[in-house]
Amino acid sequence: MAALGWLTPRRRPATARSVLAGEASAEAARKSTQDVSDREPEFPVHGDDRAAAFFDLDNTVMQGAALFHFGRGLYKRKFFETRELMRFAWQQAWFRLAGVEDPEHMQEARDSALSIVQGHRVSELQSIGEEIYDEYMAERIWPGTRALAQAHLDAGQRVWLVTAAPVEIAQVIARRLGLTGALGTVAESVDGVYTGKLVGEPLHGPAKAEAVRALALAEELDLSRCAAYSDSHNDIPMLSLVGHPYAINPDAKLRKHARRMDWRLRDYRTGRKAAKVGIPAAAGVGAVAGGTAAAIALHRKRR
Repeated sequence: MAALGWLTPRRRPATARSVLAGEASAEAARKSTQDVSDREPEFPVHGDDRAAAFFDLDNTVMQGAALFHFGRGLYKRKFFETRELMRFAWQQAWFRLAGVEDPEHMQEARDSALSIVQGHRVSELQSIGEEIYDEYMAERIWPGTRALAQAHLDAGQRVWLVTAAPVEIAQVIARRLGLTGALGTVAESVDGVYTGKLVGEPLHGPAKAEAVRALALAEELDLSRCAAYSDSHNDIPMLSLVGHPYAINPDAKLRKHARRMDWRLRDYRTGRKAAKVGIPAAAGVGAVAGGTAAAIALHRKRR
């Protein structure tokens, strides 16, 4: 039997190294179960009918500014002359290169658009808006942001565009993307004809936040469970309203603010970031160089 002694485990006192190994193993096991429970909760939450998503339009959902694309379509239909087109083109080129909204440019564009549509019927512009979407806007939708919006829709949540663009154009884009609806700048009309004036002011900056707040109240939404997406620091008031703010293709000021506030960031301009909401990554890289060069050439020719 003595020969079989080697089969019997010997009792040896635990060394410091073995104690350390045991404690490390236990800690790893405990941590692995914590990692499972501490993972980021499901978002968007399926079936939460008091949650919704609000998306800025220009440079968030779509490359460039909707108002400029709309102006290009109106020029094609001879609503205004070449001089106005060159101004639209230069403003659009600047917007793409700088990636931020210039208040003066945006005000000029709105004033031009109001003067152009004055005297035209609302129904006429709505019909033209459908055509302009197909011609200039459809191919400029960021696939990554579109996927984020679709994730909310798939979860059974409502999704609205919130933009300073004319509400008629915003509604066309929302409908084409299958979204719930759109909040946009309202141009005054009498008997279905545009007067060339606005109702109130453009839906920009703090006005967006007020529109979202009013809609949430009317729709009985809980803003702490809602999400908002924008590229511009001008929309910090809107982003600050919700429990899930996202900086999409952010300008420098918004990027800095988002990092300080620990907001989520997504950048689809170069494909550096991928959507992380349980859906396939989709990064839209726009071929904007040609359009920008053409706009700059037009500007130089004018000079």
